Amino acid sequence: MKPNFFALGKRKKRELDLVILSDIHLGTYGCHAEELLRYLKTITAKTIILNGDIIDMWQFSKRYWPKSHMQIIKHITGQLAKGAKIVYLTGNHDEMLRKFAGFRLGSFQIDNKKVVTLDGKKAWIFHGDVFDVTMKYSKWLARLGAAGYDMLIVLNTFVNFILNFFGKGKISLSKRVKDSVKSAVKFINDFEMTAAEIAISKGYDYVICGHIHQPEMKRIVTEKGEVMYLNSGDWVENLTALEFNRGGWKIYYYADDLFAQSLKIQRRFKNNLDNDEIFKDLVNEFLKPKT
Repeated sequence: MKPNFFALGKRKKRELDLVILSDIHLGTYGCHAEELLRYLKTITAKTIILNGDIIDMWQFSKRYWPKSHMQIIKHITGQLAKGAKIVYLTGNHDEMLRKFAGFRLGSFQIDNKKVVTLDGKKAWIFHGDVFDVTMKYSKWLARLGAAGYDMLIVLNTFVNFILNFFGKGKISLSKRVKDSVKSAVKFINDFEMTAAEIAISKGYDYVICGHIHQPEMKRIVTEKGEVMYLNSGDWVENLTALEFNRGGWKIYYYADDLFAQSLKIQRRFKNNLDNDEIFKDLVNEFLKPKT
């Protein structure tokens, strides 16, 4: 049965206590900015936590900054005027912002990690690249891997175009690589267990990460205790977010949201200011080497 988009269009925005987004990778070909914008237009949140790799400063180029990417920035900052609290936690692809950790401006803040209390339970939130040995000891290798990953995403887009032409379903090449390579599976398992063990030792009820592009919500039990591990996934492969409302967690999947998929996105800005150039100049300031 086909969805009734007329009926879907009448649905009110969902009101949420907290939304956590990570690994959006604005400024790259793999970023699904239009899909993210559709999702954001279906919700209102008291707090939005951007958990790292929001703007991909590793891959950033003046040659590629689509309007849809700027619309994400404008939409999120616009939520401040509507009373939302926005917390930007830095990741490895936007590590240039780490020198601004502790910055506060009204309801906006930049930090490297955050502990919040949700219905009496403590949640420890951070990006997660601190657990990545490649990031810690071989950043050049990590950057090379990021460039290769971006090329794989571009190739994936072309492959899916061909599959769609022949009436076939879409595939994710990067996800197939992750699922089939034993070392990748082991890395994900080790990442989750490391985060859980540290969170248990610190007495946290939740540990929330991004970084590995693997949406997850599960309870991890060790000899020393237990903790709820959550990962918000990404907006390159999985198109997911974490939502907290009325005491409960949920992983949001864009693929399951017919309402968001039905929304039309306005592609033109109403003002005459060159927002793209202003933003690019701002990012370039972060990219300048320290003197």
